[in-house]
Amino acid sequence: MVRVKEALVVTPSEPTPNTVLSLSALDSQLFLRFTIEYLFIYRPGPGLDPTSTAARLKAALAKALVPYYPFAGRVRSRPDGPGLEVVCRAQGAVFIEASSERYTAHDFQKAPKTVAQWRKLLSLYVTDVLKGSPILVIQLTWLADGAAAVGVGINHCICDGIGSAEFLNYFSDLASHNNNVSVDPKPKPVWDRQLMNPDGRTRANLAMHAEFVRVPDLCGFMNRVTSGLRPTCIVFDERRINALKGACGMSSYTSFEVLAAHVWRSWARAMGFPKNQTLKLLFSVNVRKRVKPGLPEGYYGNAFVLGCAQTSAWELGERGVRYGSGLVKRAKERVDSEHVRRVVELVSESRASPDSVGVLILSQWSRLGLERVELGMGKPLHVGPICCDRYCLFLPVTGERASVKVMVAVPTTAVDNFHRFLRESNL
Repeated sequence: MVRVKEALVVTPSEPTPNTVLSLSALDSQLFLRFTIEYLFIYRPGPGLDPTSTAARLKAALAKALVPYYPFAGRVRSRPDGPGLEVVCRAQGAVFIEASSERYTAHDFQKAPKTVAQWRKLLSLYVTDVLKGSPILVIQLTWLADGAAAVGVGINHCICDGIGSAEFLNYFSDLASHNNNVSVDPKPKPVWDRQLMNPDGRTRANLAMHAEFVRVPDLCGFMNRVTSGLRPTCIVFDERRINALKGACGMSSYTSFEVLAAHVWRSWARAMGFPKNQTLKLLFSVNVRKRVKPGLPEGYYGNAFVLGCAQTSAWELGERGVRYGSGLVKRAKERVDSEHVRRVVELVSESRASPDSVGVLILSQWSRLGLERVELGMGKPLHVGPICCDRYCLFLPVTGERASVKVMVAVPTTAVDNFHRFLRESNL
């Protein structure tokens, strides 16, 4: 389906610091040692000449790696203690150009048929981010109808969703201008990873943080939620989101809170868990402005902790979307500066990591600004993951800021019920 034409290493276009940078306690968490993978689809157009577009993207990447020089480094374990560090020697990022005679832009308007159907659109798949692998991989694939797919892989240890989106928008700005034009990153990237390390004053108790506490497995949970997965996606427009808010008392909850609760509840009902199975919804909470003092603008490291809503399968199903929305809202409200400092302590000293039993993980990509990554090719028709798995994603819908595309893979046996519950008006 996808044929690689060229793969090369792109290094910074100017000299960059030759140094070793320590990553923070949050960056070094065990559950972040993987690659964030994005897929952007761009419509065919007169400006999409393969030769000039590929040259433009490579030149823009080389320029972007100057202020963001750690992206051209390599992540490793610190030799003198716990945690991770980045060896910055301008080793470079990988740029791949490929083509597909089968895919067209239209194929990405719906969910893939299998979890890994689009895997080859980012053909360099990094399985161990600490073994000298590149931090950043970008693949430009020309589709059969003249459209373009851009796959991006970024080591999660380096940045979170907000940080990756800031980098990609800077890369996009460079790619959208003539290569002779100077473009400064906005905001200016800030390292300062020591700000997310333990301060020595906080003492944390694991029991205070439900996201790290294992719950009893009453149903062979992991086998149940990972067997025979089929990707699904459904768009919630402004009207449908407002209907959810109306069911909860319009002014009480945000769009995220009501949609997160509705998707979690629909998933749980479709899976048919035992009534007394404890379930958790884990989701990212940006802490840049929640810690005291706040983090500087342009901080692109991992600056989130996991919000955790928890209840029984029976309560989640029977008490309605307003109940679930309240759980999500309170989980967000618990994240204050002291909460963040306890998490930093736990992941640093106890290497605490969330368990998978009872858990649905939700990641909100719809407010990162990914729909603005134009790369000189216009707004993307589609923004999503390379692989659709059991982690639920809220994705942007280009041209519809108030809409959210929900993408998640569920067992084939649960797909019909999941869609039916998502569309239900009885909330």
